[in-house]
Amino acid sequence: MIVDIETRRLRTIAQLRAFVEGNEAVDFQPRDRDEAYGFVRDTLERFAYGRLGRRDRGVVLRFLVAATGFSRQQVDRLVRQWRETGDVRDRRGGNRGRPFRRRYTPADVRLLADVDEAYGQMSGLATREVLRRQFEVFGDPRFARLAALSNGHLYNLRGSPTYRAKRTVWTRTQPTTVEIALRQAPDPQGLRGHVRVDTVHQGDRDGAKGLFLINLVDEVTQYEFVGAAVAISERFLLPLLEGLLLSFPFRILGFHADNGSEYINHRVAELLDKLRVERFTKSRPRNSNDNALVEGKNAHVVRRWFGHDHIPRRFAGDVNRFAQGVLSPFLNFHRPCLFATEYRDAAGRIRRKYLARDVATPYARFRSLDGAEGHLKPGVDFQLLDAAANAETDLEAARRVQAARRALFRLVADGMAPAAG
Repeated sequence: MIVDIETRRLRTIAQLRAFVEGNEAVDFQPRDRDEAYGFVRDTLERFAYGRLGRRDRGVVLRFLVAATGFSRQQVDRLVRQWRETGDVRDRRGGNRGRPFRRRYTPADVRLLADVDEAYGQMSGLATREVLRRQFEVFGDPRFARLAALSNGHLYNLRGSPTYRAKRTVWTRTQPTTVEIALRQAPDPQGLRGHVRVDTVHQGDRDGAKGLFLINLVDEVTQYEFVGAAVAISERFLLPLLEGLLLSFPFRILGFHADNGSEYINHRVAELLDKLRVERFTKSRPRNSNDNALVEGKNAHVVRRWFGHDHIPRRFAGDVNRFAQGVLSPFLNFHRPCLFATEYRDAAGRIRRKYLARDVATPYARFRSLDGAEGHLKPGVDFQLLDAAANAETDLEAARRVQAARRALFRLVADGMAPAAG
């Protein structure tokens, strides 16, 4: 920035000192580099810089830094050039360096920030799948360049100033010794319909219990349904659990839980028998991976959307309507998930790797399974599911869920606010 022509009325060192100390009001206007150099030269000549004492020279230099926006080192170089040649010129010559042309524009970076804000900043592979689908599936031309964004450069863009400028209590389950369910690791053998379940508690406050979130995830497709209950007693849990199990578009073949007594009991076993669930298993001791899938979803999905703060039980109905009616369809139709490819290493151990080609939404994953249509429940067909999946773009769906989430938490916050006295 170069000061306006009014600065030329500054004729004494005292006036300059008042300016740099902030006591002199001066308007700023942008100028190009050549005019900036000319301003530096005129200032040095006007104040006879070569005859000034050390303290006064410092005032002039501080003034030039403030007036031009140049660094102190750059101003020192220009002053040295003036003392040696009597002039201040651009010494870069005709072959001046030019920056590489940027492939991704600031608008692309802001669009990426919009996607991350809507989705809560997922992993790079999952975010790339959203960008690709927005362009290739939903035909949004704004994503033409981002659709081919590499995983490494995605994180570069997330670290850019443009991106940063755009972006704003667990409880232990009690062990049980009831001999119900098989103590085995879940083993779907590549078949959909083997779900894992876990409970998330929204904290206590002032002795009052918060509501409970129930999370069910299919192991093969990562189809996921979330619901909310006032408590995890039979009265509240069983109706919610039955509704969530019936929400899956395919029949449930297996049900796996940890050793919490809310699931390992005779009433849940009777419910699963009623729904003709063939396999009921529970986690083995000292085998933390048995229920790792749903626990990972608790951290990266449930906690991301509901947080860790206390939500009173009286809001269970409102939270449940949001979780089942808004969030769960979004998770299944519009939120990409990573699926592992297993391989055996040189030592014979089974390893997993996550490839970009394997990133897909749970519905797309289910759709891609061999004989998927034969796995649908009676009364459900792909025409109906495709219509739901394509009713809006991934980004539109994410923004709608964010808006519904904000409205929900405003309702909770207003309900928890102390009454005006």
